[in-house]
Amino acid sequence: MSNLRSFDLNLLVAFDVLMRDLNVTRAAERMFITQSAMSHILQKLRQQLDDPLLVKTSSGMKPTERALALVDPVRALLAETERLIKPPLEFDATVSQRCFVLAATDYIEFLLMPELSGYIEKIAPGIDLHVKRTEVSFPVSQLENGSLDVVLGFESVLNPPAHLRRQYLFSDKMACVVNQEHSLLSKPPNINEFVSVPHMLISRTGKRVGIIDQKLAELGLERRIKLIVPHFLSAPLIVAKTDMILSLPYRIAEQFTTIAPLAIFPLPFELPDYDLCMIWHPIMDKDPAHQWLRDKILHLARSLTSHT
Repeated sequence: MSNLRSFDLNLLVAFDVLMRDLNVTRAAERMFITQSAMSHILQKLRQQLDDPLLVKTSSGMKPTERALALVDPVRALLAETERLIKPPLEFDATVSQRCFVLAATDYIEFLLMPELSGYIEKIAPGIDLHVKRTEVSFPVSQLENGSLDVVLGFESVLNPPAHLRRQYLFSDKMACVVNQEHSLLSKPPNINEFVSVPHMLISRTGKRVGIIDQKLAELGLERRIKLIVPHFLSAPLIVAKTDMILSLPYRIAEQFTTIAPLAIFPLPFELPDYDLCMIWHPIMDKDPAHQWLRDKILHLARSLTSHT
């Protein structure tokens, strides 16, 4: 009896055909090979399985007990193999009951989730979304084990490992918001005026410095951060009732002006734009449901930016 390494698994297809027809000639015709080739295959099967498998009788070829015992397991194995190698079924979002898990900052929640959740509710009512906060350390293991589908955020902040897939969505730049009666609005403030006013900082990690402070430190300057909050939710209402400056991505600043009486002005120094990207694990590249989700996120992100 051969072990698996030396056994030619292609012989199992021929075995199945032989067991269905119990006739070498007909089996050869079904496999589009010659009778002598099929006879050769039968001989190899006999050698590798150490059994005659089919024997001649007065009423034709008959399977041995060993052959009969193998029929159902072999057919089950062939059916499972065929299932595995078939292209995946097309994903039908209209009937899917899948739950997608996304890791995102409140920036993404604020800008993209209203559009994405509204689209899914309308087009794919059975699909659920679970949004988690992005972690301080990048969640590679969660992407690998499938407990997380995609991570959304600024690439320079996330710093994802190089082996992960990523898709650029759009860029954003930093801007400032203040209440509409703020003294700085009479003319664009210079950098000294900028640092002379108390500031508000949104810091999900609780750190007292951000990218603004890093740039100011390079210029030998420092601002006073009077208030730190962990998320965007209360920020527009706080800024509207104080004289503090809040520096944040421009697209969020635009949304804030629709919520509270705020005005936008540019930073008095240059910072690079920030690329927002979608990140996932290569093992999910060809998964039809995952491809559908990524396509929808990309489409909505591009649609969002086309109107700004």
